[in-house]
Amino acid sequence: MKRRSFLASAGVGVAASTLAAPAIAQSTPEVHWRLASSFPKSLDTIYGAADVISRRVAAITDNKFTIRPFAAGEIVPGLQVLDAVQNGTVECGHTASYYYVGKDPTFTFDATVPFGLNARQQNAWILQGGGMELLREFFKGYNVVNFPAGNTGTQMGGWFRKEIKTVQDLSGLKFRIGGFAGQVLTKLGVVPQQIAGGDIYPSLEKGTIDAAEWIGPYDDEKLGFNKVAKYYYYPGWWEGGLNVSLLVNQQKWEELPKPYQAALEAACYEALAIMNAKYDADNPAALKRLVAGGAQLRPFPREVMEACYKAAYELYDETAKNNPKFAKIYEPWKKFRDEEYLWFRVAENSFDNFTFTAGQRR
Repeated sequence: MKRRSFLASAGVGVAASTLAAPAIAQSTPEVHWRLASSFPKSLDTIYGAADVISRRVAAITDNKFTIRPFAAGEIVPGLQVLDAVQNGTVECGHTASYYYVGKDPTFTFDATVPFGLNARQQNAWILQGGGMELLREFFKGYNVVNFPAGNTGTQMGGWFRKEIKTVQDLSGLKFRIGGFAGQVLTKLGVVPQQIAGGDIYPSLEKGTIDAAEWIGPYDDEKLGFNKVAKYYYYPGWWEGGLNVSLLVNQQKWEELPKPYQAALEAACYEALAIMNAKYDADNPAALKRLVAGGAQLRPFPREVMEACYKAAYELYDETAKNNPKFAKIYEPWKKFRDEEYLWFRVAENSFDNFTFTAGQRR
């Protein structure tokens, strides 16, 4: 009797587990995405963030949610990632949003604003300063959900065939430069060229362009710019802290189970931290190698910096007057910037100025 009772109970248990299994399976379905990157695989720093995201998402979800990254040109050209995500050609893309300022200059806020925020300030604005809410509202108009997923830190000013001594030296210069900075430099006579990373070297080598900027020593060495231009300028005032984003198709994001959404968001924040750390760790040795190999390191003259600064903020004011979307973000961004500058002057800048110079004296 007891045996029959036990078997009956066991049967109920088996039946219950059989009924429960489909519900569990439905809560953790297999999801496979493709990620289009704007960057070549040879750049393990900036392209590498896509690998970080895909590995972490797979690890968290026990390989139920996988993302396969593709380098620039493998699915879509590097400067067409936003379009591919927007129309659903791919589920997500890793890119710098300032590549799309031709569609709307407001995209620059998701990436970097010339003479704007450094990497820490940019992260603070997006994650804690109201930036994310403003950007999400803007990106919704493009059927996209954005996530910060990398930061390069302050970049170098690029490689030039001739020295830049005065503002006049900029006139007629064909300069590969990304984002909103090209419009700033147009005011000073520069002819900006937006070219994807993997296509810069041949353009510089053939003389199609006179100068080119990318990111900094570690990447620039890999891309070989020092072989075709010898003057290496700093700082890249147009990119004090370039945020690189993961853009996700809105419908695909909404279809993801909540645990997968959490996994993807966490993976993006990990990529954000790792990219910045890797550039900071790898750039110093690369810069030494470039200089030892003959690169002529030059600061932009004060006159040039001041002219560019003036042109930049004239452009922002002009754009805000004519573009309500730009103005809606620009005004609170500017207020946040002013507060950050005050704080950083008190603590960070005074610390940095003393320790950097004291370290050289030891």
